[in-house]
Amino acid sequence: MLDHITFGVADFVRSIRFYDRAFAPLGVRRLFDMVDGEVPVAGYGDTRPWFWIAHNDPTQGKLHVAVGAANREMVDAFHREALLAGGEDNGAPGLRPHYHPGYYGAFVRDPDGHNIEAVFHGTS
Repeated sequence: MLDHITFGVADFVRSIRFYDRAFAPLGVRRLFDMVDGEVPVAGYGDTRPWFWIAHNDPTQGKLHVAVGAANREMVDAFHREALLAGGEDNGAPGLRPHYHPGYYGAFVRDPDGHNIEAVFHGTS
């Protein structure tokens, strides 16, 4: 189980706009903001923040993170909204049986090049 993850982004405001829109179809929303501190941070989640972004040096590396979806339609909506929000396609929605039967995922690169995935582990 993923508890939380934090990584640096090059343009904090741009990234907030991206994640606000891309995560909405998954029921993930921004729950925490701190922009008046030394390092601006934002926390996303459903009932508590578990996905964090912070303004940071973008040369520190890229990241992959997968967010669970309740069905295939949510995966499709995530991919669509992420692209409309400025993300780059890194794998259209579809079955990935080489991972395991029923694995349905979609991948996008966010504005900083991080590989973000929505995945549904089911059969319908």
